[in-house]
Amino acid sequence: EIRLIRTFDEHAGPIYGDPSRLQQVFWNLLSNAVKFTPKRGKVHIVLQRVNSHVEIRMEDTGSGMSEEFLTQIFERFRQADATTTREHGGLGLGLAITKQLVEMHGGSIHAASEGLGKGSTFTVMLPVTASRDDAQAAVSDDGQTQNGIDELATTRPLAQLRVLVVEDDPDSRALLKRLVSAAGAEAQDAGSVGEALRLVEEFQPQVLVSDLGMPGRDGFELIREVRALGHTFQTLPAVALTAFARADDRRKSLLAGFQLHLSKPVDPRELTAAIASLAGRTGVAPSS
Repeated sequence: EIRLIRTFDEHAGPIYGDPSRLQQVFWNLLSNAVKFTPKRGKVHIVLQRVNSHVEIRMEDTGSGMSEEFLTQIFERFRQADATTTREHGGLGLGLAITKQLVEMHGGSIHAASEGLGKGSTFTVMLPVTASRDDAQAAVSDDGQTQNGIDELATTRPLAQLRVLVVEDDPDSRALLKRLVSAAGAEAQDAGSVGEALRLVEEFQPQVLVSDLGMPGRDGFELIREVRALGHTFQTLPAVALTAFARADDRRKSLLAGFQLHLSKPVDPRELTAAIASLAGRTGVAPSS
């Protein structure tokens, strides 16, 4: 007699990870939510995109947790009721393993509760896959997916171009920088709008590639501030790289000052073709 509610954004991902281990993570969280929720209660599962991450939130109307126990909940062998006569079984290892698996995927997990009897919320954040090659490799049957970065290292379509990559997620940022560097570009990267604005003036990039969804100031604010820096930067070619792939998102990014809008996960060849075209390299055209 527990109501299960799902609120899923089907365009939130994809992410790169081990399906079996991630199933273990969410099965454990769901099992706990059901186990500690009384009859006629409810469990609400929310899947959505938050900046450069996928957020999975498990909310229940169950027994809740004290503030003291919240600080220990992910420790091994920790249980809110550790007596031998407790109502629910288990060794107290599930959440410790869940936390370890989430962190091995480059993510984080957080627990919250307003107190005993007031339910609990577990929130998992996992980074969105930046490259389509990585997304394909994650589901490849034979593991032989062609590595687009290796291919770009041979053709070097961005040789001698200065490219600034702006992305708040460290793993995605490192991948994108490696991608454009392999294609021959001189690449710099920034994890925030403030850092990006400093590098725009110091590094003088010939092309800017920026995520849109970032905490604090986002990519829309970045491009507006870049355009306001002066005549030199009013025509700086800029690519919006984002998981927000709706037509309205594309329109907003172009109106804000980006020349191109590419959705994650991006194909390495598509991104480098877009950068090369915006930089005026002949014979290379970006996908629309």
